[in-house]
Amino acid sequence: MTHADVWRAIERFATAHGMSCSGLAKCSGLDPTTFNRSKRWSREGQPRWPSTNSISKILASTGASIQDFAKYIDVPPPENEQK
Repeated sequence: MTHADVWRAIERFATAHGMSCSGLAKCSGLDPTTFNRSKRWSREGQPRWPSTNSISKILASTGASIQDFAKYIDVPPPENEQK
């Protein structure tokens, strides 16, 4: 599981629940910018991982389990997303 895998899972999870990443954050009681692409890396170029608190809140707001969320991590990216 990589940094990119987790962020891609959040994007897919939001889409599967009919929301953007911003909408998912708002629905979960988080700042709408929580999952912005600009917040995924520090100014020094270090990866920023989503917090367990943020993941917990998106699960609670959607009624999903951690196992449900993990399914979005295991899905290989579509060809147009692969590098």
